[in-house]
Amino acid sequence: MPLPLVYHDDYSPPFPANHRFPMEKFRLLKEHLVDSGLTCDEALLRPELCSQDILALAHDRAYIERYCSGNMSHEELRRLGLPWSEELARRTVRAVGGSLLGADLALQHGLACHLAGGTHHAHFDHASGFCIFNDLAVIALYLLESGRAGRVLIFDCDVHQGDGTARILEHVPDAITVSLHCEKNFPARKAQSDWDIPLPLHMGDADYLRVVDEALDYLLPLYQPDLVLYDAGVDVHKDDALGYLNLTDEGLAARDERVIERCLARDIPVLGVIGGGYDKDRQALARRHGILHHSAQRVWERLGMD
Repeated sequence: MPLPLVYHDDYSPPFPANHRFPMEKFRLLKEHLVDSGLTCDEALLRPELCSQDILALAHDRAYIERYCSGNMSHEELRRLGLPWSEELARRTVRAVGGSLLGADLALQHGLACHLAGGTHHAHFDHASGFCIFNDLAVIALYLLESGRAGRVLIFDCDVHQGDGTARILEHVPDAITVSLHCEKNFPARKAQSDWDIPLPLHMGDADYLRVVDEALDYLLPLYQPDLVLYDAGVDVHKDDALGYLNLTDEGLAARDERVIERCLARDIPVLGVIGGGYDKDRQALARRHGILHHSAQRVWERLGMD
């Protein structure tokens, strides 16, 4: 079978032109993967909406209701950084459903990728940094509470610390939070992950990949998780508007392949989500996000997983 890829047409709802958040990148990513021959529209797996009961494993029910019904305060929307609309609310809930579907596919087949996800700044009872509901925390808690997994490791390579994930899962010993992030970047007030790996400004490919290798070689045998949730943020790229690190396209591809291969070498399933990425050239950004899916496909073929 082909590499499982999860996507829905809800992912890029109507959105203000020139907004700082590149909402159209999800649609452009799908078009890029189709145009490059990696997949076709019919092969993409479409998720259901995530139920409020599952969202409530990681989030306050009053907050869920407030957001989904459009009753957020001006201050809450300012902190989020996104305007509210019914289409965006549906997209938000659908995308968590997409990550849940991706996790299920990864457990079945060893590897799956989502064309969205990685909303790691969302907190228990409030939004932050363009993130409304935290798909990484929701997946971890759902799999642990349902007994589908005994331990989940979140390997977050977005350039910004996964502060919401760390705080939601702070007292969940079998959800291991690992954050490799630029130390001088958002959020100003960092949370406490299980493993925080702050990186200096302007770090390039070689040094970054060394850190990734060392972290995985230590943490995977230490925890032996049943699933790795891999946040493959591309805001570590040298051309990213919000990043401050200096990875190249080749560095991103090497990172993605190393993470996936190291997990699969230990028979640990992997779900890849796209995380953050910001560029006024939206087509270039879509291609950058697509590096994850092309890298996963190469590993999938190399290991004969099809």
